[in-house]
Amino acid sequence: MISKKKIILISIVFFSFVNINYSSSIEPDVFVQSTVNRASKLLSEDISKGEKIEKLKLIARETVDIRGIGLYTLGSKRKNLSEEEKLIYSKRFEEYFLKSFSSRLAEYTNPEIDVFAKEVLNKNYTIVKSTLKSTSERPEISIDWRIYTKNPDLPLIRDLIIEGLSLARTQKEEFASVLSTNDGDINALFKTLEEFSKQ
Repeated sequence: MISKKKIILISIVFFSFVNINYSSSIEPDVFVQSTVNRASKLLSEDISKGEKIEKLKLIARETVDIRGIGLYTLGSKRKNLSEEEKLIYSKRFEEYFLKSFSSRLAEYTNPEIDVFAKEVLNKNYTIVKSTLKSTSERPEISIDWRIYTKNPDLPLIRDLIIEGLSLARTQKEEFASVLSTNDGDINALFKTLEEFSKQ
C-alpha cells in the first residue's frame, strides 16, 4: 500500500488545474494531460503561497466534482440526513476539501505527469491512466484518474487512484471512522470538518 507521504505528494496534482473554457466536448485523456501541463506553469509562477492557494481553490471549484466526491465519501449516512444537514455537510466538506489539498499543492512546482491510455467504463465514467515521473526524491508512481463524463462538454475529476489506492475511498473510510466512534452522530463529523478548515 502506498504510504501517507506519497499520498501527500500525489495530492499536488489533484487541484492543479487551470480554468479552460471548452466550446465542444473534449476527450478525458486530453482533458487530463492539458490540465496537468498547465499545472506546472501555475505552480511555478512567482507569486506568494497564499495567492497560489486562492487560485487553486477557484480552479478546483470549476474542474473537480467536489459535490459528487462529498456525497460518495459520506457513504450510506447521506440517506438519513435532513435537507438542512445535507446543506451543512456540503458546505463543510467543500471547505475541508479545498483546504486539505490546496495548502499542500502550493508547496510544489512542476509535477511531470504523462498520460498514456484511457479506458471507457461507460458513458458516465472513463479511467485515464498516467504516471508521475520519478525524481531524486520519489520513484515513478502510477496515477489513474476517474473522470465523470456524463456531460461530455464538462469532464470532471471524481477520484485519483494512486498505485491502486483510491483517495476518495480512503476519505470515505476516515469519515466512517469518525461517525462510528461517535455513534453515528453527524454533528461530530461536522465539527471535525469545521475544526480542520479553521486551522
